[in-house]
Amino acid sequence: MSIHWKVRSFSELSTSELHDILRLRVDVFVVEQQCPYAEVDGQDPTALHVIGTDERGAIGAYGRILPALPGELPHIGRIVIHPDHRGKGLAHQLMDRMLAELRSRYGSDRSMLAAQAHLEGLYASHGYHRIGDIYVWDGIPHVDMERLAGGRTQVSGAT
Repeated sequence: MSIHWKVRSFSELSTSELHDILRLRVDVFVVEQQCPYAEVDGQDPTALHVIGTDERGAIGAYGRILPALPGELPHIGRIVIHPDHRGKGLAHQLMDRMLAELRSRYGSDRSMLAAQAHLEGLYASHGYHRIGDIYVWDGIPHVDMERLAGGRTQVSGAT
């Protein structure tokens, strides 16, 4: 499977790309995970959007990077893989792309994320470690994670 990667600011997204991103996020986070919450949270306009499209041009993987607030680190979020593309290592490829983008934009891949607890191992394989206890957010167990400088990178060969 060949994936084409692109990174867009909000203003660079086409209306079709924005529609497809929001549809994938709602289909997975709201419908599939049965979690009714305000998916459109007002943070997309300041985010970098990392998009992986398949050979048909459909979004297979997506994540966003929120800029660091004063005294904090950039925040990775909304990591999602289309159901048709799961189990193929695409989440690892997406994380590699996001970490590379952090290094390119910020000079470091230090960052934070709020992981669904069952995905803690995925993020740990990319150098993140848990900070704090598991908590419930919108009905789903989550854990905050941080990636320090020099964390492990480039595991896209993993499944």
